[in-house]
Amino acid sequence: MRAARLDHALGTGALSLPEGRIAVFRPRAGDDLSALPRERVQVVTGFRPDHDAFVAQGYPVARRAEGDFAMALVCLPRARDHARALVAEAVAAAPVGLVVVDGQKTDGVDAMLKALKARGVAVSEPLSKAHGKLFSFSAKGADLSDWAARETRTPEGMVTLPGVFSAGGADRGSALLAAHLPPRLPPVVADLGAGWGWLSAAALAREGLHELHLIEAEADALDCARRNVADPRARFHWADARTFRPERPFDAVICNPPFHEGRAADPVLGAAFVRAAAGMLAPAGVLWLVANRHLPYARVLAGAFREVEEAGGDSAFRIWRAARPVRR
Repeated sequence: MRAARLDHALGTGALSLPEGRIAVFRPRAGDDLSALPRERVQVVTGFRPDHDAFVAQGYPVARRAEGDFAMALVCLPRARDHARALVAEAVAAAPVGLVVVDGQKTDGVDAMLKALKARGVAVSEPLSKAHGKLFSFSAKGADLSDWAARETRTPEGMVTLPGVFSAGGADRGSALLAAHLPPRLPPVVADLGAGWGWLSAAALAREGLHELHLIEAEADALDCARRNVADPRARFHWADARTFRPERPFDAVICNPPFHEGRAADPVLGAAFVRAAAGMLAPAGVLWLVANRHLPYARVLAGAFREVEEAGGDSAFRIWRAARPVRR
């Protein structure tokens, strides 16, 4: 969808590429950037699966834009504050260049267009195609510094940033899982998809823990976790939980897995976390999992573990306890 808009804009002359380097902010792993000259592109992302996908294609990839650019393409994310922060970052990266914004209607591209116009930014006529829009504006004179990413504090006093999951505070699923963890945990535990560290901090309050491994794909979230979980027993890993391989098996895994790709619920994503957890555990290891009630994880758990039980929940979530992973 992004490629269709980009190709159409370049093919019709609605968008002309300036000479110089091009920063592409937050493209997703499936995005086709072949319409842009590869030798001039730097991909900017802190999400590990996307990072690894573009590295594998031969693109230089960085968490932050490095140097000045003639053009910055922002691949709009869903979260409004994150989207605004990326546009502000794009302006800073190409201060006298061109900023191009591309996004689906469901990701708020119309709201972004309206917000920029309200700021007095002279945007181009938007190109509509494939359920989304692409438009551009000159960064010169566009002061969006108040949109830049700023850390906030949750009611628990923890640090978060725009774009991280549940940036306003502990989500209901994590809180429920923490309440159902046993009072004593085994020595070596992993938190898959640890986010900014709330659930990890709750686990570290239990007895028995010697090491807790926080495995998180979003670098900004992991940076927050490093500040929020100031405990010498914590180990931090910037990694895709689905492919992470520990040096030695874990005794237990706790997990509140993501279940969305875009706006659509995707149980395949959570199922991949379940199977990954099974592969990381020792033969007698235990998985503690929270999941929305409507997601069909029972069969996945039964295929990956010899012992599976529903250990609690509420009207929206189930708590699963699964033990003794099946070895493939």
